[in-house]
Amino acid sequence: MAHDSHDREHGAAAQDHAAADEKTGKRTRAARMSPEERRAAIIAATVPLVRTSGFDVSTRQIAEAADIAEGTIFRVFETKEDLLKRAVQAALDPGDMAQRLLVIDLTSPLAERLRWAAELLQQRMAQMIELASTVGPGNFPVQSRDLQKQHEQLHELLVKLFEPDRDQLRVDPARAAGLLRMVAFGGSNPRLVDGPLLTPTEIVDLLLDGIRDHDAAPSDGHERAGHERSRESGRESGGDEPS
Repeated sequence: MAHDSHDREHGAAAQDHAAADEKTGKRTRAARMSPEERRAAIIAATVPLVRTSGFDVSTRQIAEAADIAEGTIFRVFETKEDLLKRAVQAALDPGDMAQRLLVIDLTSPLAERLRWAAELLQQRMAQMIELASTVGPGNFPVQSRDLQKQHEQLHELLVKLFEPDRDQLRVDPARAAGLLRMVAFGGSNPRLVDGPLLTPTEIVDLLLDGIRDHDAAPSDGHERAGHERSRESGRESGGDEPS
């Protein structure tokens, strides 16, 4: 019973202390974390601020978002700029996109798989453009080793989308994945597209079928070009030139 009474008194005292903090506006002591955990938590809290305010965000705003005192920031980061650059790198992390690529059903039709992937690539391009415009080109990170590794992982996931249909492709799945990224990123960048951005369906149609009407007969120019290529090929192989 004595222990119960002591626990109730201790709990009441804690509640009174919390209420007093709310009234006075004093910040309670942050939970104990390792420097690595604290650094990661501060970066995570800073990412949304960087997305909306760029490098104009203040340490006070960061501290409030992370629920810490301002001084705590400089216990794990040398400067505010160091923190903001780390936050920009974290904002570019494609981890969520990788997880969403992993759940694409590889037994579904190729075009359907690629439309999902194209939509995700478009979303990533939009996020990168928005982030670059917010933080400024000078604060946008160069291709670091970590970012390069992440891009390689994304590429491998895209390659897997083509693997079940490799027999239907004129290029290997790795090349096809690279072409998908080029078309999706290029067709989703307002600075490169003259007119409306490509839709995921248009990206996939352009990649898989091109823009020529396959039911139409090739033009004379196209036939001449093909003939010239055949002649060149014959010369290189040492064969007789066709008459």
